[in-house]
Amino acid sequence: MTYRRAPPRSNASTIVNALVRLALPQSVRDIIAPMGKQQDVGGPDRHSGSGTTAHRAIGGSVDARLAVAQDPATPQMTLIDLASDPSAVVRKAVAARTDAPAQALRPLTRDPDRQVREAVARNPSTSVANLLRLVKDADRWVRWAVAGNPACDESVRRVMSEAPDKELRGLLAEMRELEPDLAARLIDDVSPEVRERLATHTHDPDVITALMADRTARVRKGVARNPRTTAEQRSTLAQDPVVDVRAALVRAVQLDEADLERLVDDRSVQVRLAMATSEVIPPHIRRALERDPDDTVAGAARGFRPASGNSPVIRAPRVGHRPSGTDPGRPGGAAR
Repeated sequence: MTYRRAPPRSNASTIVNALVRLALPQSVRDIIAPMGKQQDVGGPDRHSGSGTTAHRAIGGSVDARLAVAQDPATPQMTLIDLASDPSAVVRKAVAARTDAPAQALRPLTRDPDRQVREAVARNPSTSVANLLRLVKDADRWVRWAVAGNPACDESVRRVMSEAPDKELRGLLAEMRELEPDLAARLIDDVSPEVRERLATHTHDPDVITALMADRTARVRKGVARNPRTTAEQRSTLAQDPVVDVRAALVRAVQLDEADLERLVDDRSVQVRLAMATSEVIPPHIRRALERDPDDTVAGAARGFRPASGNSPVIRAPRVGHRPSGTDPGRPGGAAR
């Protein structure tokens, strides 16, 4: 009688058994150990006959499975299985891992839980193809998270420039690496807020020049806060007919002496008060404001202290950040 030689143990079983022997917490080892019966990533399922990976439910409590999802030593095959975990908290942990395999992140871009999709949108390892899908997501927080992803490239930015979402276009307007043709498109954006954000953050001299002539005061106010304006442009803004523009200018940038002498006698108390409390106004101008006919201006000039937080700062571009947790009345919160 002829006996057939027993087939060798599968690579998956060998790998998992080796992992079990690692110095991992016992709770983590208990969950990973049974996975020796699963197939290699991308390998055929012997039981189903298909060419796809067999995903098996991982036992243990939610906290135990979350620990596995967050453990740096967890193998990628396990992360793929955890991407279909019943708990959104576990799936979100997988979605946030920069070492998560593409097979795990891809299905999470269509996850029913908004916070899971948002975690994928923030993950710098997310592919451009997945970012292109997420930038069109129905949830605004997911779309906005894409704007802050370092993997967001020109193709994604082009989709953002055509989006109906005003905030998404505003986030685009604040990007330093914005392509000139996209910046030129935003110069004529229907939203004054988008144009204002472009005016405040752009490094492009041609864009600044174009927005100097914008008819909307808030856009020119954005230009006034831009530290990359020329002395000539600042002199023009110092004579802008709108008080808010002049007030924003004296708070944000240094001006030539001739402009300062004109503004110290500005007809608007708001402008003179802005000068009295501005970090960028030189001491001799502030001393002149101590004698201002308006008691509020004079008092503010005398009581000014450097680094008091009176002067606004040009903030870094917003990237759709929001406090953690679920907003009241909004569906899709991460449930355990």
